[in-house]
Order: sequence, then structure tokens, then C-alpha cells
Amino acid sequence: MAPTPAADIRVRQVAHNLSLSQFDRCETLQARETLQARLTALMFLLILIAVPLVEVFVFIEVGEAIGWLLAVVLLLGTSLLGVHLVRVQGRTAMQRVSRAVSERSAPAGASIDGALGLLGALLLVLPGFVTDVLGVLLLLPPTRAQVRRWLSRHYAGRVVRFVAATGRFAPRDGGRPEADFESTAIDDDLDQLGR
Repeated sequence: MAPTPAADIRVRQVAHNLSLSQFDRCETLQARETLQARLTALMFLLILIAVPLVEVFVFIEVGEAIGWLLAVVLLLGTSLLGVHLVRVQGRTAMQRVSRAVSERSAPAGASIDGALGLLGALLLVLPGFVTDVLGVLLLLPPTRAQVRRWLSRHYAGRVVRFVAATGRFAPRDGGRPEADFESTAIDDDLDQLGR
């Protein structure tokens, strides 16, 4: 039984409406990504302004509590300690990653640990008591492990989506030579068979 012209028109209208709803959804997704980018930029700007204000406030409070000279000496001491720890943490991170690669294990955990240790040392270099506390927390192995677990859970989905998206462009054969499935070599051609 052939479809009637009215039914054919109705099917085309439904298909057109579906494609429009997909287009609307794409525009909504694009708008959502734009909004997320703007919020990220705004949060970065707020952090860039708020962190120095908090550091100045904490420095004033600590200076009044223990004395200004001792507060300045503490800040200079933690900065010098941070410079030394940047060297140590950087060297340690490189050793851990190279050891993981030489043992043929995944270097992801070692590299994240090294990056967090290096970040902790860099936070110690920055002047301020709040950044010093955050840096010391990142240098301690238990808190570093907690941060590593949180980062792994938080960004695992993004990494999987990235790998899935880029996997489409990888070679399908994995770089292996093509096998001779057609059996074009025959037993009489011993030179071709390598015997």
C-alpha cells in the first residue's frame, strides 16, 4: 500500500521538526559552553583579586599577633625553603616518571604526584601565609594523595571523552604490517617463503 500524499507530507514535517530541535539543542550547547567560558574567566579574575586581598589581611593579622619583624622573617624563610623545594621536587618528579616508564607502568600517577609536589613548592615560594599553608598541604603525601584522587575522579570523564574523540584519527591497524591472507605464496616459491 503506497503512502498517501498527506502522510508523506506529515513524515517530512516531523523529520524537519526533529532536525530543528537538534539544531536548537546545538545552539543551547554552544550557549552553555560560552556561558561556562565566561564564568571561568570571571572566577579567575575574582581569584586574582581575592587572593592578594586575603594574603594582605592574613599578613596584617599575623603581624599584629607575633610581631612584624617575625612575620616578615617567616615569609622570607618559607620563600627560600620553597626555592630549595622546587629544585628537589622537580628532580624527584622526573625520577619517578622515568622510573615508571622504565618499568613499563603507567606514569600518570607519578606525573600527577610530581606536578602536585612542584605546585606545593611553588606555592611556598609565593609570599603569603595562605599560599604557604596550601603549599605545605600539597607537599604532605596524604593530602597529595587525596588531591590526586579528586583530580582523577573529576577529570577522568574529560580525559576519556578526549581520548575517544582523538582515537578516531589514530591508525586502525596499530602500525602492523599487512598480513598475506590471500595466500599468494606457494610451496614451489621457496625464495619467497624464506626457506
